[in-house]
Formats: sequence, structure tokens, C-alpha cells
Amino acid sequence: MPYNIAMVSDFFFPQPGGVESHIYQLSTKLIDRGHKIIIITHAYKGRTGVRYLTNGLKVYHVPFLVIYRESTFPTVFSFFPIFRNIVLREEIEIVHGHASLSSFCHEAILHARTMGLRTVFTDHSLFGFADAGSILTNKLLKFTLSDVDHVICVSHTCKENTVLRASLDPLMVSVIPNAVVAENFAPLGYHKTGSNGALGVYPGAISPPPPRPLGPNDIITIVVISRLFYNKGTDLLIAAIPRILAGDPNVRFIIAGSGPKAIDLEQMLERRVLQDKVELLGPVRHEEVRDVMVRGHIYLHPSLTEAFGTVIVEAASCGLYVVCTRVGGIPEVLPQHMTKFAKPEEDDIVAETGKAIASLRANKVRTERFHDQVKMMYSWTNVAERTERVYDGITGALSEEDFYGDNSGNSWSATRGRAGVQSFALIDRLKRYYGCGVWAGKLFCLCVIIDYLILKFLEVWAPRADIDIAKSWPKKQTHVIRVEDEEADEPGPLKSTSVRSFRDYALRRDKRP
Repeated sequence: MPYNIAMVSDFFFPQPGGVESHIYQLSTKLIDRGHKIIIITHAYKGRTGVRYLTNGLKVYHVPFLVIYRESTFPTVFSFFPIFRNIVLREEIEIVHGHASLSSFCHEAILHARTMGLRTVFTDHSLFGFADAGSILTNKLLKFTLSDVDHVICVSHTCKENTVLRASLDPLMVSVIPNAVVAENFAPLGYHKTGSNGALGVYPGAISPPPPRPLGPNDIITIVVISRLFYNKGTDLLIAAIPRILAGDPNVRFIIAGSGPKAIDLEQMLERRVLQDKVELLGPVRHEEVRDVMVRGHIYLHPSLTEAFGTVIVEAASCGLYVVCTRVGGIPEVLPQHMTKFAKPEEDDIVAETGKAIASLRANKVRTERFHDQVKMMYSWTNVAERTERVYDGITGALSEEDFYGDNSGNSWSATRGRAGVQSFALIDRLKRYYGCGVWAGKLFCLCVIIDYLILKFLEVWAPRADIDIAKSWPKKQTHVIRVEDEEADEPGPLKSTSVRSFRDYALRRDKRP
């Protein structure tokens, strides 16, 4: 059953990142499955108004004040009028919010529930419980998720973290991991077979050299592509680089990314005089990531916290041996033979990186097989199918038994959840919010009541009948053309998806004797 879905988040292209890529890839695959998808985000530099991306994906860039790391200033209610206008224009049925730190996401879920729409939230991050920032974020998350229909997490570790932070019933939380487009992250020289059976080579590929062990004097390049922030382990990277280079003079680094820790990294290189062994590329676009990765042999990921880590899947797909920290959901991402796990400590990162270098020199790791293995493990089509199943569950298209699954082992435990139990009645919503805390519960109830009154005012001030319905992007259709076949007794149908294919058929037909 096709749905009209709004993906809402502060984080989207042109800013690079895992959340941004997830929203885009999931949206395009859902469009391929017949759904209508729009994206609501804030205005970026040079990106305002309505934009269309590939496959008819419509993006609304709403002008709002950005305060920190592309997060908009939380106003609770000022987003409601324009959000209601967009939702009514596009005839939205499901609002799907992304990221715990997105103000747009939290506000959109609140307003959507007030308008009587089904809601889904996807959490992409891990948070603690002790520091002030985490406490405030967790309280906000509990407010939002008290009245959401279903929650999706990108790893089992992320699910445990979200359930504890928001005091959720684990049955209403699904685990659907990220994925990669493996074709866009292929090793150098990787050949592929086209749909017509012809052998092709990926852009930038060269003739694949015969596999051989790296000699003791061969250069091994370590690649790092990350935002240069504290939580991404940049301090560990700065401390480990001189020790890794001292342990093997034939090692080089390529580092791509930007952030507040970039100045510390540059100062370390100048102080240690390592500019000839460490190449800093600065920020790179997502479409350039593969070209950077294929220059290396090892991918180093020293993150301090990570819910999934899409970049390490991309690195493995490019044929790199991955050295990463054993934190968050990272151990769930790749099998053991593709990775070396280290503790988030300087000594352990240096030791495990040294072991990875030795394994490559001894030819103990068959990295040329990684791409095909990753391609089999991760698929955005599979992610879209499982997300669609969540939509079916919350809208009632799937029965409660089907959505929960049976005990035969044939159903996905990752898509089990409590389907469609959240009532839209104001009194029921207030009961759910009231239990969020002695003082916070009363404050949340007040917010819901004000939101409800604003909706009633908007219904009078800007009636639904005065809002024009936006035309949907035309979908590809298969045209059936009746043609006569001289060898057949009666005309038969020819299915064609393009004028060119029909023209080619006509030329072939006219050339027949």
C-alpha cells in the first residue's frame, strides 16, 4: 500500500554525514517502491525554498535560525504553521523524524500527532546519562517518544540505549541497520558485469594487478575520513599518529574531514615535522569519499561513541582493512575477518594498527574479497522493505499478529513492535505526557494543550480548503503497445518503458525480409 511520507530532520544534504545519506538513500528506495516522499529540513547556504533531487524527491528548505552543528533553534510552536501548510499541501499520512538532536524532528512529531498523523522516529546516535547535555537531551527524547507510534534504531546497542533513555517498551522499537550502495564504493580495478552481460570497469579503475603480499619496504597508506570532533576520537588520532609512524617508517596517512580539532591536528604535524607523511585533504563531498579510500590499505576509525558507523562499511567495500574502536554498535557492523578492534585508548589503537599492518604485509587478509561480501550483507532495498513493514504495522495494514511475527522463525524480529496503539484523543495524549516526570510531565501537558489550541486557530485563520494541493511528481509507467507479429496468428502486446526501445523494435521489424 503506497503512503505519503514526510522525512523531517535538521540534517540533510548538502551537509555530508551518515544521517544525511541514510535519509536520502531510504527516501529514493521508498519512491522506487511506489511511495511519495518529501523531505523537510532547514535552509542551507545557497539552498532555500523547494528543491527537486533525483527520482522526483522534493525537499523543503525552511528558513530557520541554526545555532549549533546545523541544529535549528528550538521554538516548539513557531514551526507549526508552515509545517501544517506543507503537510496539507502534500497530503502527508506519515511523519518520519530522524536524529535526537534535530529540533525540526521533535517539533514535527509533536505537531503531526496533534494533526492526527502517524509518526515514526529513527535514532542514529548514542548518548550518556550523567552529563547535563545528555540529561536534557534524554528528557526531550522522552517527551517526543511518549506519543510516537514506532521507533527505529540502527543497531541493537542503539536500541538498548534509546529504550533506557526514553523509558520505552522494547516491543515498540525496531532495529533496522544502515546500508551502503556497494557499487559506489568499489576497489580500484574492480570489474562488474552490466545488465546486458558486458564486462565493465568502475570509474577510475585500472587493470587489476595480481594479488601479492606487500613487501617490508612497500608503502602502506592509512585513511581517516571523519568529522574532527572530540567524540570522533580526534584526540586519540593525534596522539597515535606519531607513534604509528615511528613504528613503521613506510606508513603514510591520508586524513579527510573538518572540525574544531583540525587546528590541533595541524599543530601536531608542524611540531613533529610530519607534513611529508600525513596528507590533510580538508572536507570532502560524499561522492568523493570512494576516490579517497581507494588510495589506502587500512581505514582507521578511532571514534569514542558510534551507533553504527556507515563509513567503516564503505571502507570495507572499497577493499580496506578496518581498524576501529570497540564502542557502541560498531562490533555489530562487520565480521571479524574484516576488522581489528581496539579499546578507545591510545596504546591499544597503536598496537592494533601495528598488527593490521603486519597482517597485510604477510598477506593474511584477503581484502580483494571484501567488496562482494559487503554487497551481500548490506542493501538499501532491504532497509526500505523493512521500514515499509513498520509503516504497514502502524497504519493497520498489517494485523497485530503479523506485525509482531510468529514463533516459526520466518518473520523478522527486527520489525516487531506495538502497532497502532497510540490514540489521537487529547485526553489519552495528556495521560502519556503526564507520566514523564513530576514537573516535566506538567510542562509537557501544557505544551500539548497549547499546540492543540494553535491547531484550532490555524483551522480558522487558514482553512484547509484554501490550501492548494501540490501535484505529485509523475511516476514512470510501462506503456503497452499493440504490434502485429507476422509469425503470430493475432496481434500481441509489446511492453516498452521508453520511446527509444520502441523505435529500436520498429527498426528491427522493418528490416525483416
